[in-house]
Amino acid sequence: MEARAVSRYVRISPRKARQVIDLVRGKDVEEAFHILQFTPKKAAQTIERTLRSAVANAVNHEEASAREEDLFVKEAFVNGAIAFKRIRPQPRGAAGYIRKRCSHITLVVSDDV
Repeated sequence: MEARAVSRYVRISPRKARQVIDLVRGKDVEEAFHILQFTPKKAAQTIERTLRSAVANAVNHEEASAREEDLFVKEAFVNGAIAFKRIRPQPRGAAGYIRKRCSHITLVVSDDV
């Protein structure tokens, strides 16, 4: 059985979030929690929260509940979301544009091999 969780509009760039999510893709859930707990990146906290939600969705599903020990991270990916546009003054009266990027984080856990 599969269960998924999505965190949308997370205020971190997709490039930085992908560095962390690549660490947990394909791992057991317990091992993924240990990896995220000791990863010193801002994205690790958000990904851990999303993973906890996906595990809770799998365990508490009405039709076919799964055991947490049997779950592994089947899919994990980060897509880009909107980018806030900001303007910063540049030399000679010019304007420099800054894009503050957001992400959509998706995790799918499964107990099927």
